[in-house]
Amino acid sequence: MVNIVGVRFKKACKRYDFFTNNLDLKVGDRVVVETERGMSLGRIVYGPVERDETLYKQGLKKVIRKADENDIERLEFNREKEGDAFKICSDRIKKYNLQMKLIGVEYLFDTSKAIFSFTSEDRVDFRELVKDLANEFHTRIEMRQIGVRDEAKTIGGIGPCGRELCCSSFLTEFEAVTVKMAKEQNISLNPAKISGVCGRLMCCLTYEATGDSICGTQHNGCCNH
Repeated sequence: MVNIVGVRFKKACKRYDFFTNNLDLKVGDRVVVETERGMSLGRIVYGPVERDETLYKQGLKKVIRKADENDIERLEFNREKEGDAFKICSDRIKKYNLQMKLIGVEYLFDTSKAIFSFTSEDRVDFRELVKDLANEFHTRIEMRQIGVRDEAKTIGGIGPCGRELCCSSFLTEFEAVTVKMAKEQNISLNPAKISGVCGRLMCCLTYEATGDSICGTQHNGCCNH
């Protein structure tokens, strides 16, 4: 048996389990952890609890330490660098006339890599852009193409219901959403009424669809206006 804690790195992102490394930890603590891509800073949202180590077939990474003032300052410094990198990359995209939309920039905790997320309807040849950015920031560059649902999750916003988007506030993973779910709930199939800000079917269609399948009943859903 091992003691583990669940750590989240961003709001509404997936929780990852880490070995406590015999540290005195509790929910709410900010910690520096070992990940596959290097050190990262996150917040404990679960545990500590005992788990059978054999449940983790890939092995467990560990908590390195509780985050101190220097770690927090580094994280804030990285956020500032990300803002500057976003502006510079946006200018370079215009310079090379690339048909892509920059969505976000993320530096690894140790700034050994900068990840630029973008959307595009077409395949983009960004080799010259990557060379330019590498010379500008003196770090490894990764261009990551994402879909419209991830774009909405990253940017955030307000849904048709008047609340903060589910994907950016609490959903940690996207589930498949189908028109059949709307039909089974007797919801209007007007695309304007069942589509989210991302242009895809609203994630909330799955909430009552799940309840219907359990109860074996059908009723008007929350999206029925």
